[in-house]
Amino acid sequence: MRRSNLPAELNRFVGRAAEQDQLARLLDEFRLVTVVGVGGVGKTRLALRAAAAAQKRYSDGVRLAELAPLRDPELVAHALVEALGLTDHTLRGPQEVLVEHLAERRLLLVVDGFEHLVEECAGLLRELLRGCPGLTVLAVGRRPLRVDGEAVLTLAPMDDGDAMALLAERAAESGAAPVDDDGALRELCRRLDGIPLALELAAGRLPLLTVGQVLQRLDDRFRLLGGGRRGALPRHQTLRTAIGWSHELCTPRERLLWARLSVFAGPFDLEAVEYVCGGPDLPADEVLDVLGELLAQSLVAREDTAAGPRLRMLDTVAAYGAEWLAALGDTERMRRRHRDWYMGLATWCELEWFSPRQAEVAACADVALPNLRAALELSLESAEDASLAQHLAGTLWFYWAGCGRLSEGRHWLDRALGTEAEHEDARLKALWVLGYVAILQGDPTAAVAALHECGERARATGNAVAQAYATHRMGCLALLSDDMPRAEELIGRALDSYRELGELNSNVLMGQVELAMARAFQGDLEGAVALCAEVREICEERGERWTRAYALYVLAYAELTGGAYAAARELLAECITINHAFHDLVGLVLAVELLALVTAGEGDAVEAAVLQGAAVPVWDTVGLPLFGSGYFNGPRELCERQAGEALGSEGYAAAYREGLGLTLDALVDRALAERRDPAMTGGVGGAQWPRPFRSGRAPVPETRKPAGSPTGKGGEAAG
Repeated sequence: MRRSNLPAELNRFVGRAAEQDQLARLLDEFRLVTVVGVGGVGKTRLALRAAAAAQKRYSDGVRLAELAPLRDPELVAHALVEALGLTDHTLRGPQEVLVEHLAERRLLLVVDGFEHLVEECAGLLRELLRGCPGLTVLAVGRRPLRVDGEAVLTLAPMDDGDAMALLAERAAESGAAPVDDDGALRELCRRLDGIPLALELAAGRLPLLTVGQVLQRLDDRFRLLGGGRRGALPRHQTLRTAIGWSHELCTPRERLLWARLSVFAGPFDLEAVEYVCGGPDLPADEVLDVLGELLAQSLVAREDTAAGPRLRMLDTVAAYGAEWLAALGDTERMRRRHRDWYMGLATWCELEWFSPRQAEVAACADVALPNLRAALELSLESAEDASLAQHLAGTLWFYWAGCGRLSEGRHWLDRALGTEAEHEDARLKALWVLGYVAILQGDPTAAVAALHECGERARATGNAVAQAYATHRMGCLALLSDDMPRAEELIGRALDSYRELGELNSNVLMGQVELAMARAFQGDLEGAVALCAEVREICEERGERWTRAYALYVLAYAELTGGAYAAARELLAECITINHAFHDLVGLVLAVELLALVTAGEGDAVEAAVLQGAAVPVWDTVGLPLFGSGYFNGPRELCERQAGEALGSEGYAAAYREGLGLTLDALVDRALAERRDPAMTGGVGGAQWPRPFRSGRAPVPETRKPAGSPTGKGGEAAG
């Protein structure tokens, strides 16, 4: 008898280096190792390669038993007898024959495709392992055996690098021309979830179709990837049969949950599944167990996110489930339940934004974004649901403005407000949020239009809350337009209204910070500091960090004006840390530019110029640099003048170019780095420079004013 019956590889094995190493380690440590994963993910190919690599360790060889064609559970032991090449004509049962043959042997047994016979296989393999100490079993299937001592390796889809390499190699084998567009190739691999079977089937289409054409046809992926491979097992001939085989193995409730889970557009948690997918035919208290079975079969995958553990269904698996959901006639009802859940989640996030859970809320919204988009899309499909779209887009104001999502927020707000809706309150909220977002994008025309409409309609309907927000944001626009008296008047009026209405949240506190800015720009620095000190105290009590960062900015401005560079730097460091954590690019870039001025004041002109350059790409992603405001441009102009004088035009340009090349993370790391000795960096040195004032304006933070040069303006951005 041959020591091995493993089949030879017909083409080159691509990628999976880490998985090969992991499987080899498991085989060293455990006697039963099971490789599980979704259909077509490459379980068998990996297991066979690992078994071939391990042959020398097993004196009695490696044997493969393929159980996929088997249908009768009573024949499992007979199939293993056949795989071992045994012949027995006695009255003994096949299990007894197996135990006797393997009892004194050192052998690796590979059992492939057991998932439809899992009960029989589990019992048989348990007894063989107990009676045959030299036996090691490498099992391959779509679910674990759940036998004591079992080590499970869940094979995930390929990463981008391995997937692209596999697709390119198999395309070349099929006679396709080389693919030069790495971006398109990567997108195709991602759309196919990195599933090797799907990639190989797609490669078979590339002699006729371009990668772009394949991408365009992926909405019907099961039809597109239906070209079977001759000689392959039936369950591996097409993508549909690969996924369909898993479907056949599921119980009716597992199939029902699979279908309902297809409405999720991204990661989800158990609570969402229980609400969205539960019902009389699938009680919520049973969802956990059914979901656990889908997870065990790799139809659902667990992933760690910034918001904690979440579950996800591969697009290919979800697409199959969506077909079944449509066949059940339940798609629209499930989409509405999905939307209802995420409307509730958005409302919770808005309320918890003004709390110590602010960072958790930001992470939660980030992870939920694909599902929030799906909820918005559904609400925009019907004019009857337009108010729901307006409500949801408005409720997410904290995410659009506070977490670096201005462009996307503008997209949804514009679309939601494009349709008249019955519920006026929802429209009014969306209008003032649109005005806010447009202001931060440097689009005053759109901001004025939205806020004017909001104010007029709020007065007509008696909605005092919406009217206060419209007034507040008009004051914010005046602040960014350098009209400080009007900004002070409007924001002050809005704050009075908030107090009368009992409104207290991050928006209200941001209004107080903006009022402080207006007063600072008009010369009342003491009043500005008092306002922001109060905001800082409230933020500490409530655990609020986002508005706190802007208050810290104003306080840093005041410290800089007084020449307290170390204190200003400390405040700005916390400000930048908070803004970076929330991806608030507006607050971050303003803080970086003020920090550059602090750095120049400390005598490090090189580092100041680097920070100046690094701020430019950030402004490019935000919108209009410095909002077109003379006040907000003041720190930048002043820093440029001081650093340029210290370094000369060529030296300044070189440092500035270095900053232009920094990534956002590198910029933040640089801004938060320990201060170096300016003498070691080409800085000016530690001279103490005068801090002049400009009549009628706020005190200007001045580091080193050249003779005859004008004094610039300094300032801060609205939230």
